[in-house]
Amino acid sequence: MTKAEQFESGIREMNSGTAILGSESPLIGISGNFRDGDCTLAQAYYMSVLEAGCTPVVIPSYDDEKALVSLLDSLDGIVLSGGADIDPDYLSEEPLDCVSVNPRRDAQELLLVRLAVDRQIPLLGICRGIQVLAAALGGKLYQDIKSQHDRPTIEHSQTIARGLPSHEVRIEKDSLLFSIMGSEKLAVNSFHHQAVKQVPAGFRVTATAPDGIIEGMESTAFRPILGVQWHPECFIMENDRSMMPIFKWLTEQASLYKRAKKLHGKTIILDSHCDSPMFFDKGAHFCQKDPDVEVEYEYVGEPSPDGSPTFRYNPLVDLHKMTAGRLDASFMVAYLHQYERDGESLKAAIAKADRLLTLIDERIAECNGFAAIVTSPNELWTNKFNGIKSVVKGIENGYAIGLDIDNVDRFRKRGVAYMTLCHNGDNDICDSHKGNHEHNGLSAFGREVVARMNSVGMMVDLSHASEKSFWDALECSSKPIICSHSSSRALCDHTRNLTDEQMRALASSGGVAQVCLYSGFLKKGGNATVNDAVRHIMHMIDVMGVDHVGIGSDFDGGGGLPGLEDASWFVSLTERLMAQGLSDHDLSLVWGLNFLRVWSLNADGVRF
Repeated sequence: MTKAEQFESGIREMNSGTAILGSESPLIGISGNFRDGDCTLAQAYYMSVLEAGCTPVVIPSYDDEKALVSLLDSLDGIVLSGGADIDPDYLSEEPLDCVSVNPRRDAQELLLVRLAVDRQIPLLGICRGIQVLAAALGGKLYQDIKSQHDRPTIEHSQTIARGLPSHEVRIEKDSLLFSIMGSEKLAVNSFHHQAVKQVPAGFRVTATAPDGIIEGMESTAFRPILGVQWHPECFIMENDRSMMPIFKWLTEQASLYKRAKKLHGKTIILDSHCDSPMFFDKGAHFCQKDPDVEVEYEYVGEPSPDGSPTFRYNPLVDLHKMTAGRLDASFMVAYLHQYERDGESLKAAIAKADRLLTLIDERIAECNGFAAIVTSPNELWTNKFNGIKSVVKGIENGYAIGLDIDNVDRFRKRGVAYMTLCHNGDNDICDSHKGNHEHNGLSAFGREVVARMNSVGMMVDLSHASEKSFWDALECSSKPIICSHSSSRALCDHTRNLTDEQMRALASSGGVAQVCLYSGFLKKGGNATVNDAVRHIMHMIDVMGVDHVGIGSDFDGGGGLPGLEDASWFVSLTERLMAQGLSDHDLSLVWGLNFLRVWSLNADGVRF
């Protein structure tokens, strides 16, 4: 076939729609080198990415952070390529004379790594790339191996062809790298004089040279991050495919990430419970990431084994984390600790609920249109289509209404979508799971409260309620009920969790149970991880059916797990649920449609 015939054949394929490059393959960004004013990229990088089944694009060095964020939103994986030394100044070290830096790359790539990690984008660092990973995430580097290493070293800058190995590395048998390459020893090439001296927190060493120099590291914190000191891409130029498993791993991770992103783009992703507003009056702002706020939880769930309060990292839900995790809506509650029930205490509780609801309004108003309060499912969908994050108000603990049932109407008019009838302690409405069975379930006043909530379109939330309160509310409510943050008692025997019998009854009445991400409700004794959360989700689907399960994180009220630390991890959770065999339709139900159905049934026909 002549060149002209090849060209015409290609045009016919494009017109027929059978040769649309990258239409289904993951998009992999490769950091470009910068030399003499030009962006360059060695052929071996994009050839390896192409052969692995991905579409490569070059990430040039530039200073526009907004453009970088926009690019990241389109990428499914990243390769950090090799090149010049990293400026020791970024590690607060004085540079040695032998260091040759590339400041144009350093500033961008260090930021790129941090942004990509926030978004759980799969990362592969090669040579300089593993060093960028270490520098960006808190590790340490050798500026120069020969002058700084504490013993004689092998030659790490080989003179033979780049696609030929010069030495062997030892791979840890229990590592991801071993599962990828299938061997404890691997012949590799080497072109560097800098190296990782200490891996960052949350990483482990997976490969070492004979002289002890680190040549591989990977994340231990449930993140898809792999770094190698050698150049696996070069081998393909010698017609050697032995390193392709590394790029195949990246393809697998990127494919899953791409599918999860696509799902988040086409359906509502909502978290039905977080306690961030309790920190709004302590200096936290929803539009700011990780503010320096000194906080202690008023409620932190279960005490530690010795009975002391349990304080943990506070994963404040904010606009940035919602964006990184592609979370559309967060139900933020005005949380009230259960105190005394005399007249003055009840008056103070009502005032605090009002103050917290006002703070929610004020903090979201600061977001310049990037987030908005919503009061109905339709408004939430409108925000989704317009790229606006939604916040929905709730109340945690019916203590907030005191003994005045008209406060139910007033709070509903303020946009409150649901109210938990109690918290950790009996109140005037009902018995708590952690109470003294004062009313033997719902009180007479509590039954009136449930009826009023039904009439004004406010969802009844039974998280924290005792079993008897649960059954009473289920019996007297005319609308489907929610448990905004409750997990399975069959998997973790805790009174805060739901028995299988309760879950079946809740499903039969049209309600929904939202799995809570608090460690003590997922695994007896705590120390739960994201895997335990997935186990609860899957069990509850088995018991209730996929139409009645959702997710309520309880972030900032004790929720947050290794592998699911804050709202930025939600795409990663979707990937794990996909790996369990849930379809896109199933996931759309779990991530929001189930909860929206119950919300709509409660609010239907109610007007203010």
